[in-house]
Amino acid sequence: MYSAPFTAIFVFLPTTMSRILAIDYGKKRTGIAVSDPMQIIANGLTTVPTHQLVDFLLNYVRQEEVERIIIGHPKQMNNEDSENMKNIIPFMNRLKKILPDMAVELVDERFTSVLAHQAMLAGGLKKKDRQNKALVDEISATIILQSYLESKRI
Repeated sequence: MYSAPFTAIFVFLPTTMSRILAIDYGKKRTGIAVSDPMQIIANGLTTVPTHQLVDFLLNYVRQEEVERIIIGHPKQMNNEDSENMKNIIPFMNRLKKILPDMAVELVDERFTSVLAHQAMLAGGLKKKDRQNKALVDEISATIILQSYLESKRI
């Protein structure tokens, strides 16, 4: 009796089961996005008033397993930091102090607002919805995170 040779098929699934949070930090409001537990897809989470951001993040990381927080690094076209970095650095330092075991890093956020507007336009959102700055911030955070996730797979 003939039997076909046994062929083993291995499927490698990521073992990571914690999320990554992304922040599009603004003076007034901050867009937040989160990955799925497998760290494949970025989803917009919310936009919060910046003065409530730390409390929001502390509550979120108590409820969900978060591996790291990435913060959009605003740079100008000449690669110099934009003016908002003077607000981001103290926030980042405070976050590292409050969550000492959490990895916190900066990720280039150039063009995310432009890409967010383009995505809203391509998605058929009406002009009024496209002018919703909170939505733009949330989508920008999602773009920052998705770019980060894709760069990890390369």
